[in-house]
Amino acid sequence: MFEKILIANRGEIALRIQRACRELGVKTVVVHSEADRDAKYVRLADESVCIGPASPRESYLNMPAIISAAEVTDAEAIHPGYGFLAENADFAERVERSGFVFIGPRPESIRIMGDKVRAKQAMIAAGVPVVPGSQGGLPDDPAEIIGIARDIGYPVIVKAAGGGGGRGMRVVYTEAALLNAVALTRNEALAAFDNPEVYMEKFLENPRHIEVQVLADGGRNALWLGERDCSMQRRHQKVIEEAPAPGIPRRLIERISERCADACRGMQYRGAGTFEFLYENGEFYFIEMNTRIQVEHTVTEMITGIDLVQQQIRIAAGEKFTLRQRDVEFRGHAIECRINAEDPFKFIPSPGRITNWHTPGGPGVRMDSHVFSGYTVPPNYDSMIGKLITYGDTREQAIARMSIALSEMVVEGVNTNIPLHRELMADARFIEGGTSIHYLEHKLSQRP
Repeated sequence: MFEKILIANRGEIALRIQRACRELGVKTVVVHSEADRDAKYVRLADESVCIGPASPRESYLNMPAIISAAEVTDAEAIHPGYGFLAENADFAERVERSGFVFIGPRPESIRIMGDKVRAKQAMIAAGVPVVPGSQGGLPDDPAEIIGIARDIGYPVIVKAAGGGGGRGMRVVYTEAALLNAVALTRNEALAAFDNPEVYMEKFLENPRHIEVQVLADGGRNALWLGERDCSMQRRHQKVIEEAPAPGIPRRLIERISERCADACRGMQYRGAGTFEFLYENGEFYFIEMNTRIQVEHTVTEMITGIDLVQQQIRIAAGEKFTLRQRDVEFRGHAIECRINAEDPFKFIPSPGRITNWHTPGGPGVRMDSHVFSGYTVPPNYDSMIGKLITYGDTREQAIARMSIALSEMVVEGVNTNIPLHRELMADARFIEGGTSIHYLEHKLSQRP
């Protein structure tokens, strides 16, 4: 096991990794921007290094500064968390070239899965079902593009090959709008991801967003840890996640999950990963793989009892991977609400000082957050300030506990989306289960 790990991230995930390390007896180094100097996890770390100003480009995306911090503190490994550099293959490569262990997949795995076209081709080769679409990146010839769209059938969605986070995609309903949409998406992809390549897929009208959690040791050992339903989202940004996914036959889940584990074995995947699918009419369609720990990993931990962050660290340290599929037991139901500092219905960020912070408790309640009374939410980063998770023997109990927990939670000084979560916990369609990825946006559009 490592003696010291550098955490190259911020916010709740930095604290989450730090807690996993402390339980393993591993010392932590936290890097931070000037804006995060007084964060809880900075105070709790064995060592901390300021790596730059508030701007992410000058701090959390500053590869030389992060690697230098690891060098001066004698860290052995770097955990990237999620976001920022977590899925940057060049960063993973630089970390390992500098003599440190990257707590995540091999750079080549990140590179393949980070390119949506290559990822799709890899999944086809592995027998994982994909959304019908172009065989690769779209050509330059307008006539060929039009022909591809006609073969797929409208509506189609144009996506950036290097995209992610809900950016770099456009839905096209008519041939007249196609070429302009392709041009706009290419420009956006170049600006956002430094990669203008785009591809095209069939746009599914009312799918659910289902993802499968995997763990693999970089060799032949790979297992799946169940599925999550992340369909409650707005503009491709997840709002609520739960595990297991309600209403999907177990045999379908097991079949697609085994294919995911087989794909990991085939590419000798290392660490934690998530296969994301659209699910419609009893069929799964692969859309992407996230080569990192997910924000919503908590609900999987709650129903399996497996600490995913510790497993990441153990695998990276080269410990023998002792978990087997038969050891994984699924019990109960878990729900996660992302708590954001934003207007609950207009979604305008609300940075500022939190004057009062009270988190709920009770059986089956977990709160992952770096926030405290007096904490100032900086305007420079994502608006998420915490994750509220509830667990129950049944989905009904998990929802009831979440409703109670949300009613107990107090956040003053900034706006939060807690009122939206309270409304959703009482929503008849959510309670029924199985809403599509378009449900929340449609619901919000009906508000007066």
